[in-house]
Amino acid sequence: MKTTSERRRSYNGPVFFSLGFRPFFFGAGLWAAVAMALWVVFLTAGIGVPSRLSGVDWHLHEFLFGYTSAVIAGFLLTAVPNWTGRMPVMGWPVAALAGLWLAGRVALLFSLYLPPLMAPIIDLSFIAVLALIIAREVIAGKNWRNLKVLIILALIGGANGLFHYEAYTTAGYDGYGIRAGVALVIMLIMVVGGRIIPSFTRNWLMRQPAGRLPAPMGNFDKTTMALSGIALLLWAVFPEAIATRPMAALAGVLNLIRLARWASERTFKEPLLAILHIGFFFIPYGFLTIAAGDLLPGWSRASQIPHAWTAGAIGLVTLAMLTRTSLGHSGHPLKATKTVSAIYALVLLGVLMRITGEFLPDVEPLLHAAATFWILGFGLFAIAFIPIFFKPRVQKMPNMR
Repeated sequence: MKTTSERRRSYNGPVFFSLGFRPFFFGAGLWAAVAMALWVVFLTAGIGVPSRLSGVDWHLHEFLFGYTSAVIAGFLLTAVPNWTGRMPVMGWPVAALAGLWLAGRVALLFSLYLPPLMAPIIDLSFIAVLALIIAREVIAGKNWRNLKVLIILALIGGANGLFHYEAYTTAGYDGYGIRAGVALVIMLIMVVGGRIIPSFTRNWLMRQPAGRLPAPMGNFDKTTMALSGIALLLWAVFPEAIATRPMAALAGVLNLIRLARWASERTFKEPLLAILHIGFFFIPYGFLTIAAGDLLPGWSRASQIPHAWTAGAIGLVTLAMLTRTSLGHSGHPLKATKTVSAIYALVLLGVLMRITGEFLPDVEPLLHAAATFWILGFGLFAIAFIPIFFKPRVQKMPNMR
């Protein structure tokens, strides 16, 4: 019987479908650029999106549930083999799943020409099928402790379903579904990022001159995540409640302290690390904008969704994961090239301009500039990483003595 590594080497199908990160990270990056470009065209031309969703609902849905679901799928399909010791899902199952994700994007964009429930069903089926695939792998590998990932997928799928219901009955942009989806992804970043960011930072700093190292995971981190979870729940369900803003303020301060414990100031020589810290910074910033909303121009309702979370934290942290995972699993050095640094810089500029425009809502040129930098950044990622997604893993040359 062949070992897992032997079976992986014997795979002779398209390289693009040999590992989950290839089609899904490529699709996520490309869609982040294309969907934003379409949104700018629709707004500039003053035409409606050919969807049963309103323009704002389509925009929000595609950047939260559309883009993020592809990132989650690519991450899980690549990580699960490490959890279970089983051969990665590859070939036609990956191709079919990627096709289902793409069908959801197309169906929602043109849902105006489809039966009312067809597009939501196609879209919602993606997370359901992904959950079945992950469940099969985890159960077959008897890796019971990681079955909890199915709870996360179920919650995200439920939030997506609620969004569709609200979008078709009232409005999705101001409903429980979109806030629940944002809250779940932010919590996921706090949990996963809270482990990998200090770990990656420590590993890199150990090879640098002596200095401060990230604090290990401890009771402070657990307390911060618990209180942040309560703040997110309040915001998602009772955004205008009296307790929501004070809890958001507390969560913001605690997460700033948590980030300060990770020696962020020592990472700026390596953009591959620095972007993780910068992206995480927008989590406490988002909490604080909710807390201080009454004091900010153009921002008074706590139910508004901070772009600090959607563009900043979700956009930058997932972009960091797209690049780092793609480099690592394709055999390339875990070091930011000039191109990777340019990708980060472009998207970060877009985020900063969009957040500024959030408080100055009438500055239309600033919003167009933010969209342009976002499109350029994610577009450059999709183009520059084509060799990584479509070519075999780089084989390291043996040392010659």
